[in-house]
Amino acid sequence: MTGRDNESCLQAFILVGFSDRPRLEMVLFVFILVFYILTLVGNTAIILLSVSDARLHTPMYFFLGNLSFLDLCFTTSIVPQLLWNLWGPDKTITYHGCEAQLYVYMVLGSTECVLLAVMSYDRYVAVCRPLH
Repeated sequence: MTGRDNESCLQAFILVGFSDRPRLEMVLFVFILVFYILTLVGNTAIILLSVSDARLHTPMYFFLGNLSFLDLCFTTSIVPQLLWNLWGPDKTITYHGCEAQLYVYMVLGSTECVLLAVMSYDRYVAVCRPLH
């Protein structure tokens, strides 16, 4: 008898969530979808305004545009899968999909923290050493 006889392979995670309350799932789906669309529209507007207006080509708006882009990527890495699981009958995510989503989420979150630190240092330099 070899050790391979009792081997199983994990294909997907089953997400239970609010499965016992389908009406709550629909309310949450609409609520999250509205705020996701608002996030997409707001961040896209910030990016387009900071790129198109020449008066906004300053370091603060450069960082703000990059922060908006990171926020777009950050929410887009999580929310579509959440909406898919709230709307559809199949409430699973593959192991590799979960791993990729976690990796992208962590990388974008770390990048956002670094960008916020650089933005705070930029403001510190602008206030404390304005002529340098």
